[in-house]
Amino acid sequence: MKTKAFITAIFLIGFLSQSCSKDSTPSIDKEVNSVLLLDDIKSIEIEILELINSHRITKNLEALQVDELIRTQTNNHTNYMIKQQSASHDYFFQRKEFLETYAEAIQVSENVAAGYTNAQSVVRAWLNSPSHKSNIEDDHSHFNVSANKDSEGKWYFTNIFIKAN
Repeated sequence: MKTKAFITAIFLIGFLSQSCSKDSTPSIDKEVNSVLLLDDIKSIEIEILELINSHRITKNLEALQVDELIRTQTNNHTNYMIKQQSASHDYFFQRKEFLETYAEAIQVSENVAAGYTNAQSVVRAWLNSPSHKSNIEDDHSHFNVSANKDSEGKWYFTNIFIKAN
């Protein structure tokens, strides 16, 4: 239990020390790529990020850094999936282009899901899927996730990974 508390404390310190400002980031395409004020990070999101980094560490991979610019894209896409009532990678290439331009990403990957009820179940599902597992274990440097519920209480998730230049 002390280890989990320690990891959570380290994550929160890292999370809170990340710069949230990108003065040169314009708002583009309101439906897909708008830069929004970020809502408070949810405990389920923190747990997903911790589980992914814990998995990476067990595979002797570097822990990923949380990036708030990525979160603008995960949050927008999660809200889009809620409106569509379907998990999808719609408009992925626009999110990818946005992150290549403003986060200097040289590689971008995305995992999405819907209907899972907790962090462990969604991460387990991603790890049981070869393509999603590959995204988690690939040579990335930064990531973020959004988890939001629709009006019926169904969770939707978007997790984006980048390798920054």
